Amino acid sequence: MAYSFSLAFLTLFDVSPSEAVEIAAKTGFSHVGFRLLPSASEGLYPLMTDDKVFKETRAAMQDTGIKLADIEIVRLGEAFRVEDTFRFLERGAVLGAKNVLVAGDDADEARLIENYGEFCEAAHHYGMTADLEFMPWTKVPNIASALRVVDGANQSNGGVLIDALHYHRAGMKPQDVKTIDPKWLHYVQFCDAMAEFDPSTEGLIHIARQARLNPGEGEIDLVSLLQAIPDEMVLSIEVPNFDYAKKQSPTERASRALDGMKSIIEKAQS
Repeated sequence: MAYSFSLAFLTLFDVSPSEAVEIAAKTGFSHVGFRLLPSASEGLYPLMTDDKVFKETRAAMQDTGIKLADIEIVRLGEAFRVEDTFRFLERGAVLGAKNVLVAGDDADEARLIENYGEFCEAAHHYGMTADLEFMPWTKVPNIASALRVVDGANQSNGGVLIDALHYHRAGMKPQDVKTIDPKWLHYVQFCDAMAEFDPSTEGLIHIARQARLNPGEGEIDLVSLLQAIPDEMVLSIEVPNFDYAKKQSPTERASRALDGMKSIIEKAQS
């Protein structure tokens, strides 16, 4: 099993993009992930608005050889307009992005499929995949619903994004992962968490955005998940944790997250 490791945006949510690149290189990652568009109501991120930050980030990537695995986040709501994503895609393409994280927020599945297909076409123009992430509190809560959208749009660059936390919270099992055609899997997000959880939307979002654990520090069966996905996959390690951020340096957090993932790989291969 040959994997590449990506330092997800949320793991070091509190550092600049260029700092994230430098830390990724220092701690053994080959890729990073960046957020350009908001997940909620926080507004645009500096890579979209600040040319100085953009140039510094691009220079850091060139100096270190770190590649950009994914950019986020495109939310497909009822008012989605594909033209609103063009500048996002342009900025990502200049940085060499390969994948785009997509969330489905539209209860009208037919419209969601249509809009997802349109976005796939736009992303394809820039050489990127459009990876639909299922999340239990969205209108795409599990693997089956994600597959309906991706299969329905039937675009060559479509994809399903598995996040280990959402996989667990949605009650998914390795056999569910096996229902995904490998061509739809471009990268997978890993973290850990305790098995018991608050199933309310507020509870799910709280853990997802600020209290995840490093791989191996919780109770999710990450070994069986890893064994269910194709080899030679980009593993994005996404561990937003406000407590870690208060007690550990960004470099220490990145290093611990990667060490935890490597321990899961060792167990999966034993």
